[in-house]
Amino acid sequence: MMDQGAPSIMTVVDLKVGFGNTTVIDGLNFELREGEILGLIGPSGSGKSVSLRAIVGLLPTRGGDVSFAGQNYSGLSSSEQIVVRRDWGMLFQQGALFSSLNVVENIEFPMREHLDLSPRLRRELARMKLDLVGLPPEAAYSYPSQLLGGMIKRAALARALALDPKILFLDEPTAGLDPIGAGKFDELIVTLSDTLGLSVLMVTHDLDSLQTACDHIVALSGGKLLKAGTLSDMRAATDPWLREYFHGPRAHNPEG
Repeated sequence: MMDQGAPSIMTVVDLKVGFGNTTVIDGLNFELREGEILGLIGPSGSGKSVSLRAIVGLLPTRGGDVSFAGQNYSGLSSSEQIVVRRDWGMLFQQGALFSSLNVVENIEFPMREHLDLSPRLRRELARMKLDLVGLPPEAAYSYPSQLLGGMIKRAALARALALDPKILFLDEPTAGLDPIGAGKFDELIVTLSDTLGLSVLMVTHDLDSLQTACDHIVALSGGKLLKAGTLSDMRAATDPWLREYFHGPRAHNPEG
């Protein structure tokens, strides 16, 4: 888990995102620290996934700054932004694997784009990533259509780790998984963060993920920051939505 005195690796300041006349994110502020697993939560339509996609540049912003290791991303040149993105790994909700490529080819894809490696070394590194996420060697030559949900998530995670990122972005990583599979995936994320020193920003609605994996939590509501803090802070909050979320019938409350 995160060192409480760890420096910030990513800072979001006054982020604004909108579509047409609709403002989705209106002045969001939070930071991700080195080695931290940060959960991003909020009601449906609160802008969790929109925030994540705007942070990594997949959606245009209307204002604000996102800085990585003290560098304002929007102020960098295109070539400098490419260097910064090399330090990111992204896991989309449905995996987003290339259907025409088998698993090992999917993992090799970022290496082909960014690294000057021999085919043999690429293949060896891809197999190492497979092992890292707990997939058996025989999964290497399966196609996405041949994989079950949990294996798709792990294959996509292996691809996200292909370039040895410093930051891992996860969009609803346990969505569609049964409770056992989701629990194992949460444990895998914690293990990878601890062993590789990864910082993780996780968009989730899964209470078990928050409890198992997250050091801190950022809650959104109406496109704004509702609250940031630990799980204990969230459980002690008086906001009606947070009360319902953390103390409702699906919550796991140690105090009963």
